Amino acid sequence: MNNRIALSWSGGKDCCMALDTLLSQGFEVVCLVTTVPTELGRTFGHGERTEMIKLQGEALNIPVHFIECTYENYTSQFVNAVEYLKNQLNVTGIAYGDLYLDEHREWGEKVAAAADVEALYPLWMKKEEALPSLGKFVQSGYEAIVIRVREDVLNDTWLGRIVDESFLRDVQQTTICPMGEAGEYHTFVYDGPLFLRRIQLEQGELIQLETTKKLEFKSYSLMER
Repeated sequence: MNNRIALSWSGGKDCCMALDTLLSQGFEVVCLVTTVPTELGRTFGHGERTEMIKLQGEALNIPVHFIECTYENYTSQFVNAVEYLKNQLNVTGIAYGDLYLDEHREWGEKVAAAADVEALYPLWMKKEEALPSLGKFVQSGYEAIVIRVREDVLNDTWLGRIVDESFLRDVQQTTICPMGEAGEYHTFVYDGPLFLRRIQLEQGELIQLETTKKLEFKSYSLMER
């Protein structure tokens, strides 16, 4: 079985559940891949600082491979990185935490085909399955905090909320996808069954980005269990 997988990693709940699912299916996740705009020091996906992604890699004991990209050459640079991982780490597939947006899947499959590896979507579902999927995450034992919200759909009172039963209840009173699949909110996972150490987050402050607000932590560390 060709099972050496690179997992596209944003730091949030979806990629974490993708990791959990892949491992439970017998795949070996040999690295996490995260795209960062050249010279910005923040991830493309969630606008997260690279040091926070590195911290998750340490806590999970999985290497993180950062892909430096530009907006103009994003796809080609991603393909080049996957080819590099195929050659260096014998990666046979690239996995994504996307849920149901067809255009995202089409892009990921295109990248995989160009790099001559398999594309995996371990969480793929129908749109109406998003709410049960969020419930599954809440019960999973992983702990995630909301670190970014789109201002047009959620106000900043959602920042800093833990993705728990209370969150599950309240998100149903909004019009957004319960899983935030359209980027309505982003999360950061800081503990859970696969974590060897817990990430302690302190001194959060709100910062304004282009069309979103984000919670940044001034203090963070790995805690022994």
